[in-house]
Amino acid sequence: MSGLVLKLRPHEELMINGVLVENGDRNTRLCVKSDGAYILRLRDALRPEEATTPLKRAYYIAQLAVSGQITSTEAASILKKALEERPDLDPTEALIRSIREHDFYQVMRALRTEALADRAHAVSSPECAGTRRA
Repeated sequence: MSGLVLKLRPHEELMINGVLVENGDRNTRLCVKSDGAYILRLRDALRPEEATTPLKRAYYIAQLAVSGQITSTEAASILKKALEERPDLDPTEALIRSIREHDFYQVMRALRTEALADRAHAVSSPECAGTRRA
């Protein structure tokens, strides 16, 4: 099976190109074969009111890009400016590279543990975590 494979839990919700989708009563594997699909697992999404720290705001901006709600150029510009204004965020080279390359799925993965630390599932396995643009 080629493409992005999503393993969904019962009743797990996700957005695909802005459309809300809910899984049924069983675990499911879903394969997205087309490039350019915007996919966001709602269990890993921050609501706007949750973006209360610089790190959470950075995660939220990356999330908006991954879900297709803002352009990758807009997201990169906002994130670069945020990093310049907040050197205490201490970004890794990998994070800076991901922003430069507009790979916001990787930005979310890099920030996920701290941004979602107050959630019980924040320590779930990385291969099933976060979002991805197929």
